[in-house]
Amino acid sequence: MRYRPFGRTGLQVSVVGFGCWPMAGDRYGAIEDDEAVKAIHRALDRGVNCVDTAPAYGAGHSEEVVARALDKRRGEVLLVTKCGVKVPPPGQPGPLRDSSRANVLREIDASLKRLRTDWVDVLLVHWPDAGTPFEETMRALEDVVASGRARFVGVSNFTGAMITECMRTRRIDVSQVGYHMFDRRQEQETFGTCLTHGIGVMGYGSLGHGLLTGAFTAATTFDSARDWRANGVAFGQPIFRADNFKTNVGVVERIRREVAAPRGATVSQVALAWVLGHPAISTALVGARTPAEVDANVVMTGDGGLVEVQATAERTPLSRAHLDDLLVLAAHARRGGRQRRRRRSGALGG
Repeated sequence: MRYRPFGRTGLQVSVVGFGCWPMAGDRYGAIEDDEAVKAIHRALDRGVNCVDTAPAYGAGHSEEVVARALDKRRGEVLLVTKCGVKVPPPGQPGPLRDSSRANVLREIDASLKRLRTDWVDVLLVHWPDAGTPFEETMRALEDVVASGRARFVGVSNFTGAMITECMRTRRIDVSQVGYHMFDRRQEQETFGTCLTHGIGVMGYGSLGHGLLTGAFTAATTFDSARDWRANGVAFGQPIFRADNFKTNVGVVERIRREVAAPRGATVSQVALAWVLGHPAISTALVGARTPAEVDANVVMTGDGGLVEVQATAERTPLSRAHLDDLLVLAAHARRGGRQRRRRRSGALGG
């Protein structure tokens, strides 16, 4: 496994991190807790040293599974959790965003209890809360650090302007954002700010929320009761919607045929190498529900050691320009879909 500086924290983070959203059990279909624990153990054995979770993942269930997995192995891990999102009262839609001082302090204590640890390495504000001034939130995070409950703090899903405003009160150590081949918005939105200020960047959705594993076909469907991808939209990007999905599956197949196969790599490995090719990225988060899924994202060398997929790219350089040409097809499909929907909306409205 390879490691990179985690911004200016002084920590070294594995280039592949373990994302625990699937362990909520209510977002990517059913998952067995015992298998999830084994998956984390396999990742640690392979050199992964970053585990990312949140109280919002399954109303704390993901943190509880992580606690089981890290029993007796806490010292091996940079543990990341979040705050600022809470379950709404019965009958009220949610989740609710609440980054008030009182809620930040309440949530970190509840998370530490579920995680069965005295501290986390990084505490992130999960989503921006329009109802709380950033100054109040950042001062609360500073108090969390001063009390020893977190070593470093940061934000998740914040814009570049929001990060800049937060930095007026307290330094942001880490930013977590969605970044993958089918969603490049952060290249313009936050990466420049993070590079300028030495902020560590955690990229989530590195495999396009499953789309870049190569496991889907144009006929793949998602269970609307158990899988959030059934609505067709991934964090504002309609990559799973109807014609977009079919186009994207076709692009993934071309990546497999034209880029991955000639290098003896999988689509997942190419997708990870692409994410890690951006200088702003410290670690690319990948979710896994089983040890086999962990193994699918690494390359075993003949002597039993482990190298991450960028070594494959170094032996046979990946052409980012070639990949960009393929990704233009997906971008055009998304724009075309939005234009068609606007035209239909206009016709109906007239």
